[in-house]
Amino acid sequence: MSSQIPSILAIIFYLLAGGLVTARLFGRGSLSNVSKTTIITLGMVALLLHSQLLYQSIFSQKGINLGIFNAFSLVCWLIVLMLIITAIRKPIENLGIVLFPLAALSIILEINLPSNRFISSSGAWQLQAHILFSFIAYSLFTIAMVQAIVLYIQDKHLRNHQPGGFIRSLPPLQSMEYLLFQIITVGYAFLTIGLITGGLFLEDIFTKHLTHKTILSIIAWVIFSVLIWGRFRYGWRGRKAIRWTLGGFFTLMLAYFGSKLVLELVLA
Repeated sequence: MSSQIPSILAIIFYLLAGGLVTARLFGRGSLSNVSKTTIITLGMVALLLHSQLLYQSIFSQKGINLGIFNAFSLVCWLIVLMLIITAIRKPIENLGIVLFPLAALSIILEINLPSNRFISSSGAWQLQAHILFSFIAYSLFTIAMVQAIVLYIQDKHLRNHQPGGFIRSLPPLQSMEYLLFQIITVGYAFLTIGLITGGLFLEDIFTKHLTHKTILSIIAWVIFSVLIWGRFRYGWRGRKAIRWTLGGFFTLMLAYFGSKLVLELVLA
């Protein structure tokens, strides 16, 4: 009960922030002029309320509980945190149209479908560093995925000579592409560090239940390596960059959440 009210309020504020972004992009009248400050403020309030739920559900006497829905909620919390921090200086707040409702969904799942996967809180700092860097990478690539989808829609409208509607609320296409590769580059750095710390400090990284996760993570790393190389060597952009971004994202998500889904829910 102690976490129920803050959780409900967090869901409300997330959905309110997402609704205002939607109204800003598609609406008319006063709602279409909602300021970035209002959206960021609502997101920050929801983030703080979300923090209380995460603290109570993840940290316990048994250790750190990173069950699949707790982990999903934590990743969404990091996504919103990075979205808000980045939106202060970059025109990225419109991605909240997807990311804010996604965070609300993560709270609903965390509350109604409790999951347990404990990691000792007194474990080696190397393990904790590996988890942290990996979660940050997942969060950044989720933002990049949403950015790529918005970029695809924007590119499609411009190719069809339909620059009206919500497209007018977005930054220029070139600025959107530049921002996409900024996010990908930072996420790639964190993914690289996460893989290095995992390879150096985790003895069981290629054991039976982790092999597919490790291999898929490496494949995702290769995909993003090729994408970044193609960008700087050949100037990849547009739909080619979008396809590689989405391919790398889904491979990475399958590596982590796909393996947790099978291990915790299917195989129990």
